[in-house]
Amino acid sequence: MTRTLADWLQTIERIHPKSIDMGLERIREVSQRLGLRRPGKAVITVGGTNGKGSTVAFIESIARAAGWKVGAYTSPHLLAYNERVRIDGADASDADLIAAFEAIESARGQTLLTYFEYGTLAALWLFERADLDLAILEVGLGGRLDATNLVDADVAVITTVDLDHQDYLGEDREAIGAEKAGIARAWKPLVLGDDDPPSSVLGHAYRIGAPTWRIANDFFFEALPQKLGASGTPVPPTWRWREVGRRMELPMPKLAAPVQLRNAAVAIAALRALPKAPGRLLRAAIAQGVADADVRGRLQRFDRKGVEVVVDVAHNPQAARALAAWLRAAPSQGRLHAVYAALSDKDVAGVVDALAPLVAHWHLAGLDDAGPRGGPVDTLMERLSGTAAAGGTRHAQVLDALQAACEQAVPGDRVLVLGSFHTAAAALDWLARD
Repeated sequence: MTRTLADWLQTIERIHPKSIDMGLERIREVSQRLGLRRPGKAVITVGGTNGKGSTVAFIESIARAAGWKVGAYTSPHLLAYNERVRIDGADASDADLIAAFEAIESARGQTLLTYFEYGTLAALWLFERADLDLAILEVGLGGRLDATNLVDADVAVITTVDLDHQDYLGEDREAIGAEKAGIARAWKPLVLGDDDPPSSVLGHAYRIGAPTWRIANDFFFEALPQKLGASGTPVPPTWRWREVGRRMELPMPKLAAPVQLRNAAVAIAALRALPKAPGRLLRAAIAQGVADADVRGRLQRFDRKGVEVVVDVAHNPQAARALAAWLRAAPSQGRLHAVYAALSDKDVAGVVDALAPLVAHWHLAGLDDAGPRGGPVDTLMERLSGTAAAGGTRHAQVLDALQAACEQAVPGDRVLVLGSFHTAAAALDWLARD
């Protein structure tokens, strides 16, 4: 009986008793049985606490503008699993993913793979068959023991290191940094997007001989003052990327948050750090790629009867602080209504504290359908006791909270949806249908 993609996803979710079981032994064993080799002529692996998805999008967009054949593996998805595997800018088809899953199932024998390990192998299987110039792999969790670390990257990227997933990675930035630094390879470049990376990251790079490309040390970025054209009208704003002996003035990214300049700068550095680039990387391709890069659920904006609805996947305090910086830089005319739903292992108080001065009213929702890490709104309310969101309105589901926020808002107000990929997905699905 032929299985659909939905059937396969249900199957692979049940194979392993744990949703997260870090380690490379299982995936390496099955990879060898599959006979997997390199997923592309060049490989860039992107890890970090925040900014991974946007950085991957910038690398992919720039490389494609340069004429390279590119594959990108990202997670989690928002609306469809196919989003996780892109080849030449197109999501993998159901048929391609089914073929990959069938091959993995035939090879795994009695080895129990997690959902993420299954998906990673599927992406690598498809990439190898696509004859890619560049494969970009986004780390799922941590780095050292993440399934994507099966592949030896030509360039490793760590966007940021901050507190998240402490149950798996450690309680402070040093411990978390040590896990993330595990994606670096001896004598291969390691690009760092933190102004002050943990000493554990720098120490590991030194020990294995990985040359570091550090933002604010080896490459730099800055927004430029807006210029006036010949008629005295403002021209589109620009920013500058530079390193010793080279500088480029570039268009602003389509991705709106101020932090996206940092992500774009890191992406450019990662491509320039490739020891053997698949082709020439001209300034025109960099400019086009920066301007065109887009990714859903990152300050994605909608107009609904004069009310701006903004959907963002921000789910930890560092991401919330970046979101607050954008809100201050681009204030709305009216009040800000926040729709917030989070997984049970997140620092919800830290997220609320980062945004509290800006939010007029909180709409809190449960994530009962988000698996074992989800939960009802009452649990979320208990964890937010004593915060600015404690007096917010309770809603069973994200859909209920978003509808209530939109009904409460008046033209000129802004509704912000945040807290997790599950939260953003529910909002995007409703907005697409509304």
